[in-house]
Amino acid sequence: MSRPVPELLAHGQALIAAGLPEAVETLLQPELGKGTGPILLWKLLALAFRRQGKFAAARRVQEMIVETLPGDLPARYDFADTLLTLGEFERGWQEYQYRYHLPHTKAIARHIQRPRWTGVPIPGRTLLIHDEQGYGDTFQFVRLIRAARERSQAQVILEVNSEAFPLVQRSYPDFPVTKRGTLPPPFDHHCELMSLPAALGLRLEDLPGEIPYLLPDPARIAHWQNRLRALPRPWIALTWAGRPAHPNDANRSTRLDTFAPLAPCRATFLSIQKGPAENQPAPPGMSLTRLSPEIRDFEDTAAILMLTDLLISIDSSPVHLAGALGRPAWVLLPFEPEWRWMAERQDTPWYPAHRLFRQRRPGDWAELLERVARALETDVPAYSEPLKTNVF
Repeated sequence: MSRPVPELLAHGQALIAAGLPEAVETLLQPELGKGTGPILLWKLLALAFRRQGKFAAARRVQEMIVETLPGDLPARYDFADTLLTLGEFERGWQEYQYRYHLPHTKAIARHIQRPRWTGVPIPGRTLLIHDEQGYGDTFQFVRLIRAARERSQAQVILEVNSEAFPLVQRSYPDFPVTKRGTLPPPFDHHCELMSLPAALGLRLEDLPGEIPYLLPDPARIAHWQNRLRALPRPWIALTWAGRPAHPNDANRSTRLDTFAPLAPCRATFLSIQKGPAENQPAPPGMSLTRLSPEIRDFEDTAAILMLTDLLISIDSSPVHLAGALGRPAWVLLPFEPEWRWMAERQDTPWYPAHRLFRQRRPGDWAELLERVARALETDVPAYSEPLKTNVF
């Protein structure tokens, strides 16, 4: 006799919380093995597949769910996440439009009394493109605004957060750029920065586009050149924790002490970590210079990244800033990463100079950092020469 659905659901959720997604498959097999069953259990099975990195299996289940219940908007967003992880951009971007129908995103959705631009030409009109979500999202997707102006044939106004404003204004002098929270000029249509891929029909082969697309401040570079001059090379920047308020932060962040395998490396490590984690103790033997107290804003971070030989970082905004500047980064990813890093790849189409290191087991940062340490032993000479490229 079947167990009650609430009991099965509670049991399965407890197994997920305990890090046992494989056991959820076994649990649900008697209920769903014939291809029918309650939607809540199918959702749980899709989650169990994702927790194991079985994205193709999760995709099949999620597609069945959205075909059965097209009005279930959180399910459609979950489907978008899986599609984008698998590189299925065409449908993925369309389903991604439902991202503001989740419990934790409804409060941050902007309700603008103008039509959303969908990619059609609107000559003679004014289009407001506004950023959203985190700083890294702004750095990742601002590359699309020139394509949006060309497609729309409109006068484009760009609105970004105040932290990214100086970098974006310098990099896009041909656009009016305003700060979020101030009153923009009048406009006829609007589009979120992360809705541009859907409006433009962005394909995998369209990436990365022009790199770099953000320009640092020459005066800040001169300041940091002088500050770092006496430190032995190579210079390797580090960040190990993201913004604590981020809903996925517990999955993506680690601690500085997990970087202990890197300590024997003949390099000067530069902490550019900001926030509550910046004062965590360094592993014994690591040559670490803490720059965090001197970093005022992203302008300083950008200048440092232009001078350092490599950034090693968890999935946080400096990774995207480095990519937008065309600077190399090694990105440390959890077993179940965000969709933008896709599945299995060691590279990323978004940033050609980046290399991805993925957890092989959920939560296992130690083994991942051992691999990074071995890679440094082999590859650190490639990062030991001062920057030779004229970046201005």
